[in-house]
Amino acid sequence: RYFMHGTSHFLGLDVHDVGNKYEPMKAGMVFTCEPGIYIPEENLGIRIENNILITTKEPIDLMSAIPIEVEDIEEAMREARELRAMAH
Repeated sequence: RYFMHGTSHFLGLDVHDVGNKYEPMKAGMVFTCEPGIYIPEENLGIRIENNILITTKEPIDLMSAIPIEVEDIEEAMREARELRAMAH
């Protein structure tokens, strides 16, 4: 009821690249991992998307350095504002 889309899709030159979902994963492929919950009654939706690179060893989370905690996001925004102010 609150999960209105898939958890993953191919990622490549286009945001939603075409791929064969039955083909085994191979090194070099990139997929999204994007669980989300949407509660229309509360006008609320939350989704976190990670882009995962398949390698011959361990998968690599290409989004691992992206802040996701509120405090970290606010700090990144504050730093960006300070940089913009210094540039002007």
